Amino acid sequence: MNQTNTEKLKELTERFKNNIVSYKSGQYNETQARQEFINPLFKLIDWDVDNEQGYAEAYKDVVHEDASKDSLNSITEGIASMNLPVSDWEQMEKKIKAL
Repeated sequence: MNQTNTEKLKELTERFKNNIVSYKSGQYNETQARQEFINPLFKLIDWDVDNEQGYAEAYKDVVHEDASKDSLNSITEGIASMNLPVSDWEQMEKKIKAL
């Protein structure tokens, strides 16, 4: 069965709502959040999260944080650290609204 992006987004949000207590417990970390929610969201809006196109670092849709850096305090800071141009954020917002 092939789900539409809207169905996939609903599934992600429902799963998040259903397990919010667990996610806020302190046992759930940023890496888990990225793998289970953030990356799938970006994929829904056609970002090449896994660099399947094989682009050089400077041209990737998503550049993951440097492993030598300390862990970021929040998911928001992690997304902000991608240093995306405002136009990319606007494009992402349009794609999310279109779902």
